[in-house]
Amino acid sequence: MPGHGTLRGWVAAAAAAAVVSGLSVLALPGDGSPPRPGPERLAGRPPKAPADSRTAAVSALLEERAAALRARDELAFLSSVDPKAPTDFHDRQRALFHNLADVPLARWSYHLDAADVLPSAPLPPVPGDEVWAPRVSLEYALQAVDTVPTRRTMGYLFVRRGDSWYLTSDDALETRGRTTWRGPWDFAPCRTATTAAGLVVGHDDNRELVERVAGMLDESADRVSRVWGTDWARRVAVLLPSTGDELRSLVGAEFAVDGIAAVAVADGVDTSARRVEGPRIVLNPMTAAGLSDTALGVVLRHEITHVAARADTADGAPMWMLEGFADYVGYRDSGIAPEHVAPELARQVRGGGPPADLPSDRDFHLAGRRLDLAYQQAWSVVGYLAGRVGEQRLVLLYRRVAGSSSPGAVDVALREVAGMSTAQLLAGWREHLVRTFG
Repeated sequence: MPGHGTLRGWVAAAAAAAVVSGLSVLALPGDGSPPRPGPERLAGRPPKAPADSRTAAVSALLEERAAALRARDELAFLSSVDPKAPTDFHDRQRALFHNLADVPLARWSYHLDAADVLPSAPLPPVPGDEVWAPRVSLEYALQAVDTVPTRRTMGYLFVRRGDSWYLTSDDALETRGRTTWRGPWDFAPCRTATTAAGLVVGHDDNRELVERVAGMLDESADRVSRVWGTDWARRVAVLLPSTGDELRSLVGAEFAVDGIAAVAVADGVDTSARRVEGPRIVLNPMTAAGLSDTALGVVLRHEITHVAARADTADGAPMWMLEGFADYVGYRDSGIAPEHVAPELARQVRGGGPPADLPSDRDFHLAGRRLDLAYQQAWSVVGYLAGRVGEQRLVLLYRRVAGSSSPGAVDVALREVAGMSTAQLLAGWREHLVRTFG
């Protein structure tokens, strides 16, 4: 089945590296500076309201805004918006409300941190009695998908007019390091499909792909569980953006989005507590829509494997294990011959002999055929290990190797779980490659 060798160039999600910046190291950062004092008095403006009443008023505004969205009360939701804000901001807020209508939410709330406030000078000039820029985060959860809610930073700017506070902008603070996170609902009306294994979120222009992915999701998740086990949420959210801007917003600027079919992301991970916030699979419809059902199934299983294993995967763990294991599960029982899974690797073995070493983390940051080769080598290494120790011990080995960022952990885990050293693994794998492709 020609073409499958390049699939890994599209499947660019590494469980440790495929985490969008967000809370702490895994969530959208603020400007990185320590908490600041409250805003200074603006020259020529009336005295500010006492800080405690201001905090209470804006907190109440955000609570009412969130409650209105959950209750689908458009009038109440839009009453949180500054009546003197630009028309386009009102239009975007109205669109946001309607775009969320089809999204099943288990939680939607805002949190205000009055201890972290941008100084009022130089805040953007907004006519009014007072402007205020406290740190605000959105906490939300998708119904029957998220086991814990996730938080994302919102770059909100508030204005006081008389005794009333309003939200006047969500993008005026970008130059100050406070950028509002944009979800699928910020770009177009969301169209969803719910299955036993999760939720697919797309838009009108990719509704056909939404239904296609939804039809494959349950079986894909089940096939991942057959290898990994059932010790994970077994619920997956798949996002299908419509544009490159939306794709970049969902996966982060660090990915070359034009060349990927899918990325597994999360907003926050605590491996010690086995807590993962906001795990998502983001498909690139421009690429994924052209895949055969067989290839799309491989992509989905690969990414679902990253989601299932994320709570056990430490940042900095060896990429050959992370990507090789996800590819092993993705290609398992796919019917695709090794020649077509790993054409670059077959060419390498026949032309110059098997690799001299395991693929390094650096190899997974290359491009083109060299990236394909790194993924193919990793798939082959893990497949070889599965044949030697069986899938149950392979999963145990993954947990041991991927659960640590220490270079020495690999050899210890191999000796204790697989009964071989790293050198013995390399020697055995090289022989396996010659038998397979020689």
